Amino acid sequence: MKSFVCKGDICYSKDKTSLETIKDGYLVCENGVSAGVFSEVPMAYQNLPLLDFTGKLIFPGFIDLHVHAPQYRFRGLGMDLELLEWLDTHTFPEEAKYADKEYAKENYQKFVWEMRRSPNTRACVFGTIHRESTEILMELLAESGLGAFVGKVNMNRNSPDSLREESAEASAAETVRWIQEVSGKYERVKLILTPRFLPSCTDVLLRKLGEIQKEYHLPVQSHLSENRSEVAWVQELFPNSSCYGNAYDSFGLFGGENCATIMAHCVLSGEEEIALMKKRNVFIAHCPESNTNLASGVAPIRRYLQEGMSVGLGSDVAGGTKCSLFFAMAEAVRASKLRWRLQDDSLAPLTIPEVFYMATKGGGAFFGKMGSFEKGYVFDACVLDDRAYGKQAEFTISQRLERAVYLSQDGDIIHKFVDGIQLF
Repeated sequence: MKSFVCKGDICYSKDKTSLETIKDGYLVCENGVSAGVFSEVPMAYQNLPLLDFTGKLIFPGFIDLHVHAPQYRFRGLGMDLELLEWLDTHTFPEEAKYADKEYAKENYQKFVWEMRRSPNTRACVFGTIHRESTEILMELLAESGLGAFVGKVNMNRNSPDSLREESAEASAAETVRWIQEVSGKYERVKLILTPRFLPSCTDVLLRKLGEIQKEYHLPVQSHLSENRSEVAWVQELFPNSSCYGNAYDSFGLFGGENCATIMAHCVLSGEEEIALMKKRNVFIAHCPESNTNLASGVAPIRRYLQEGMSVGLGSDVAGGTKCSLFFAMAEAVRASKLRWRLQDDSLAPLTIPEVFYMATKGGGAFFGKMGSFEKGYVFDACVLDDRAYGKQAEFTISQRLERAVYLSQDGDIIHKFVDGIQLF
């Protein structure tokens, strides 16, 4: 059923500064696309089935712009370490295990199950270097009904033997084989090029990935200016580049025409890098919990929003510990307050409307017209039962949504729709 009407307490964003709400409103889905939100059902839609969610919150599904599926198994470990030590101690040994397809299937099933029951409807997902395991992840996501971009990771240096591809040529060849085997196979699960980060890829590999990008016009995802030690390392490895982003750009992997790009973190981006991100319309995946856990800092998200840059939220599991972007929204507000109080009082803390926008329409723009209930947007929606938080009549819809950001628990999402299809 892809045409129907939902009744409930509706909340969505048109812009980053305010929330659109309507109590006992009607949200129309026509052939998997939103036809709009109304106080009464228009005549043209009165014969459609009515799904009555009176008293429940209805909002667009969240878009996680940055998550590592193979890290789900060890989330919550190593939170007393910084990034590079954490990668060596926990991440790389765990990801090496995904050479075993059965191990990959068992653990990816757990990750996908968690994503499916969360308020997230779409995600940009890192796999590992292992082509076959990445294909298993894509198949499981497709079976779940969720939407995703999934990447087979590329890395041929500065990692353990068990997690280092044989050569740039071998890495590129496996990537092309993966593209040819999976491209067009799934309706809502797509491919995205995924150089892990600059320290893990040689110049030759990055050059080959740039050539692959130009041939297949795939989007790109990676990490940018996350941690001080990492940024200093990149400068050593790419001495001719003026900044981290410039190094990606020199290989054609940093946005621009036919190269939609997400860069996670951007905590330490300088003036030149910010200008280049704006010029290339690079999407920023803000991962506040991970940046706190791994002692990276707090990205200047207020500035990015003020300058009209494309910003969404990422859970960054397992640097982050929870898949639900409700948690990322709360952490984004908290982190911005600390940055404002302790580092730069010229950038005011983020608000709930802003982080809600980032979780929905802001991040959704990477996928297309997604993340809103405005007419013409793909119908991705969640229904949340917030009765456990207190008497609903005492709060406005905006206040109820704000409480959900901080109080939501597993099981509060009672219905979920992707592309107009009800998952549960």
